[in-house]
Amino acid sequence: MFHFEVVTNWIDEFLRTYLSEGWALFIEFVLIGVAILAVYAVLALILIYVERKVCAFFQCRIGPNRVGPFGLIQSVADMIKILIKELIRIDRADPRLFRLAAFLVIIASICTFGAIPFDKGLQAVDFNIGVFYLLAVSSLGVVGILLAGWSSNNKYTMIGAMRSGAQLISYELSCGLALMTMVMLSGTMQLSEIVEQQSYAWNIFRGGIPALIAFVVYLIAGHAETNRGPFDLPEAESELTAGYHTEYSGIQFGFFYLAEYLNMFIIAAIASTLFLGGWMPLHIPGWESFNQIMDYIPPVLWFFGKTFFCVFLALWVRWTMPRLRIDQLLNLEWKILMPICLVNIVLMALWIIYV
Repeated sequence: MFHFEVVTNWIDEFLRTYLSEGWALFIEFVLIGVAILAVYAVLALILIYVERKVCAFFQCRIGPNRVGPFGLIQSVADMIKILIKELIRIDRADPRLFRLAAFLVIIASICTFGAIPFDKGLQAVDFNIGVFYLLAVSSLGVVGILLAGWSSNNKYTMIGAMRSGAQLISYELSCGLALMTMVMLSGTMQLSEIVEQQSYAWNIFRGGIPALIAFVVYLIAGHAETNRGPFDLPEAESELTAGYHTEYSGIQFGFFYLAEYLNMFIIAAIASTLFLGGWMPLHIPGWESFNQIMDYIPPVLWFFGKTFFCVFLALWVRWTMPRLRIDQLLNLEWKILMPICLVNIVLMALWIIYV
């Protein structure tokens, strides 16, 4: 099985051979930063195109088909358009907080993105408290959304931001408890170790029914955290125009747009890492020939295959289910998902002790 660890170790040794340790580290940091931003942007363009095609499929339409073969260049054309659009100045808005909000949302998304293990050795940060880091950094995004709603001096943006704050803080609890169930099973918070432990059986199989319940709860709560349908109340266009980012234009609006799509990918990537084995191939104990064939598929393909499967589930739900009311949304969290998560943690403890 080929791992990108070989490439990253070779680059590290090459730089340390010809440069001092300080310069080698500086160049490595720059390369990692550029690589993260490049992959982040490319994934956003791919996700925008995929969503348009999936949406068109569900609505019996063709989707993008004019710019480039099969409409492949449409997302790039839209990106160029948004980059050259005018930044409109809003009267009586707080200009500093208005600009800071867009940066906070995108920074929270990029910091979370950097902790995802795409392959062995292909991970920007690998803390021993990786799951805690993901929960902490991803929570910064809600601060940006609240600032955007307040600083825009608009009642629609303010209502959208308040809705988003209530929604994100509520569903963060279920998300965190579902992930804690997997931490109990793995006995560690380090993402690379959690993936390594799934070499013979993914957590969703290893953890039995409690793991399956945690996976379903995480998918629902994670989807709600991305503010996408049927949980898109903060941006409900029929009530609030576009919610908390109504007054944003040009690249500042692009930051919110980019973060929304990448947050969908990040939620799917975390589900893939903690429940579906991450970059680890599918192995069945006792089926050695089958396992050897699975090992020929590159780990990166396994990771993106599982992640895009979870992304497809999110798109399927978005374009199928009608939008919830705010009371239905909060009842779903506090009266259904939260009690299930608490009971499920006890079930997982019993599973670990007796199975």
